[in-house]
Amino acid sequence: MSNLAKTMDTIADLHKSHGVKQKGGKLYTQVVHRMEAFRRIHGTDFGLDTEILVNDGKRVVVKAIITDKDNRKVGAGMAEEIRGQGMVNTTSALENAETSAIGRALASLGLAGGEYASANELDAVERKTQAMREEPNKLVSPKPVAPQPLTKEDVKNLPPSNLKPRELTDEERRELHKKKLEDFEHWCQQKKTQQQLDQYFRESESTLNEMLEHNPDLYKEGKAIFIKYLEKIQGKTNG
Repeated sequence: MSNLAKTMDTIADLHKSHGVKQKGGKLYTQVVHRMEAFRRIHGTDFGLDTEILVNDGKRVVVKAIITDKDNRKVGAGMAEEIRGQGMVNTTSALENAETSAIGRALASLGLAGGEYASANELDAVERKTQAMREEPNKLVSPKPVAPQPLTKEDVKNLPPSNLKPRELTDEERRELHKKKLEDFEHWCQQKKTQQQLDQYFRESESTLNEMLEHNPDLYKEGKAIFIKYLEKIQGKTNG
């Protein structure tokens, strides 16, 4: 645990060099940078696990727990997101909540990056309050109602569906891709073998190809993350 002071100092330096300005002018060090510093200094001295507590189609609640070598809980954090509220939560509410929970777990160890809340949580109170004000019924699970059987006449009169998903703006897509980079970093560091990393890379190829088309600079960062962890695994295997 004595090395935590060194990690705090490292993250304090990252806060100055990599801090992202949020509403109100405060700086925030993203979870991906804090997690990378945490692993670089402590290696596998600590374990990190996440658990989905709620995922009912409306709310997502995730808990993150940090344990030491003796499997004692030394840090924890929870986060809640509402599906469809904000551009990231439209497609990635679960990933967003998980990253926020990890950020809060790190913050519970003193690795807060300038704010105890995650980057997305800094805007969350206003966003969630607005959601409850505008659509309160969406945040409460309705009592189940027995479905009525469809008749042939019902089916015949069903209107054609002309609904198409809204195309993301360039800004929205870039924010989503930045979030994916944090996911890459988090999940790559969980892989212990080259086979596991290869499988995750194949699962992520469609996202990487989309990055290549719309945000080539983020695509390079994404590929670099996979290469970094591939070299780490190969180094351990060869060593």
